Amino acid sequence: MADLVTSQCQRIDKGSPALNDSELSTLLDKVQHWQLSNDKKNISRRFDFKNYYETIAFVNAAAWIVHQQDHHPDLEVSYNRCNVIFSTHSVGGLSRNDFICAARFNALLVNEDKSK
Repeated sequence: MADLVTSQCQRIDKGSPALNDSELSTLLDKVQHWQLSNDKKNISRRFDFKNYYETIAFVNAAAWIVHQQDHHPDLEVSYNRCNVIFSTHSVGGLSRNDFICAARFNALLVNEDKSK
C-alpha cells in the first residue's frame, strides 16, 4: 500500500483505457477492505465510526485528500458511517487514481486499526 499512498493522481484523458483484470487484482490486493463492484467499474468501502463527530472529521480529511489529488468520489454520509465509491469517469471504469485515493483513505485510519 505504501507505494499507492505516496503516489500522486495523474490527469487521465477521456477515452484512455480502464484498468484490466490483472491490474485490478494487483491493486485491489493493496487496498484492504475495498470491494470491487460486479461490473468492475468502481470500488467502494464503508467506514464505520462511533459518532457523528468522528464521521464528519473523516469526511473533512477525505475531502482535503481528494481536493489535493483532484479525484473525487461519491460519498454517502450518515450519523456513524460514510460509504465511499471511487471510479474514473474519463475511462468509464477504474484507474490507478482510484486506488491511490483508496489507499490514502485507508491511511487515515491506520492508528485506529492498530488499536483494535
